[in-house]
Amino acid sequence: MRDLIEIQQKLLPDLVEVLRKRYMLLQSIYHLQPIGRRALSQVTMTTERILRGEVELLKEMGLLLFTTAGMSVSEEGQRVLERMEPMVAELFGLTDLAAQLQTHLRIPEVIVVQGDADRNEWVKQELGRVGARVLKQRIQEGDVVAVTGGSSIASLADHLTPSPAFRTVQFVPARGGLGEKVELQANTLASVMAAKTGGSYHLLHVPDRLSTDALQALLEEPGVREVIDLLRTSRIVVHGIGDALVMAQRRKYSPQELDELRAVGAVSEAFGYYFNDSGEIVHRMPTIGLQLEDVQNAEVVLSIAGGASKAKAIHSFAKQQAYHNVLITDEGAARALLAQIDPKGASV
Repeated sequence: MRDLIEIQQKLLPDLVEVLRKRYMLLQSIYHLQPIGRRALSQVTMTTERILRGEVELLKEMGLLLFTTAGMSVSEEGQRVLERMEPMVAELFGLTDLAAQLQTHLRIPEVIVVQGDADRNEWVKQELGRVGARVLKQRIQEGDVVAVTGGSSIASLADHLTPSPAFRTVQFVPARGGLGEKVELQANTLASVMAAKTGGSYHLLHVPDRLSTDALQALLEEPGVREVIDLLRTSRIVVHGIGDALVMAQRRKYSPQELDELRAVGAVSEAFGYYFNDSGEIVHRMPTIGLQLEDVQNAEVVLSIAGGASKAKAIHSFAKQQAYHNVLITDEGAARALLAQIDPKGASV
């Protein structure tokens, strides 16, 4: 496969680029369907004139369907996407990107998906689809799975499907609630994952950020204590990686607290811990939920984060080598991260 791709790139370099563009277009429509041409042009940042010719060609090939609601991928189009998936990583250089990240970050397994979540909305759906596949591959009967909140984990939840192995699995929220979009909170996602797979779930009815007194009082509640004890038995942890200041703002940190985070060089956030560029903990939020020592005891820690803007945060958290062994990211983050690590050898 690799030899054939190298020959194609040398003899027909334009063919690979055309294939790449049409594959990304088909993926965009698949994840966002039904979608109109104007909305699609905005998502793909392509003019409607150029887009019209491409979608008409895909329609003539039987890969797209047109209705009053918009475009969608036909059954044949879905088969094409499925058949292309095994070769996409090699064809678009994603295998090389993943190998470089594994070497530089010393993570046992890295998967890189096509695109950049900062630029294309469908890429986050692709991250979730791959994340769901990896979770299904790693799950065992009787597992306790700790899940955090966030849009990447919500996408993973959307792509889960029933499986006999999930029937005895318990999904548990790793954190309390941020007090904003309920559909992105860990409690909601734990229940969605259970509903999608046929498993069961528990809820953690506490705010994400607490005062010291409130923290101690809640830890004495039997219901809270029960969930915390269950969390500590998690064999699998599924989580996102956040930008430190963005997460602090979502948690309603005061301007003074934000300045303090900047002063200590906070770059990334996960599980209520804030890390600097060297991966050192520079701030720990008083909160109820999974602690880093609990994460370290898990057998499978699946980290999902995409978009070039997340490169520094991913790099920062990756310095905590004991805390994750599978990273799913996208091409945008991978290339930005490699450029940050090795500016001279970043191109792939």
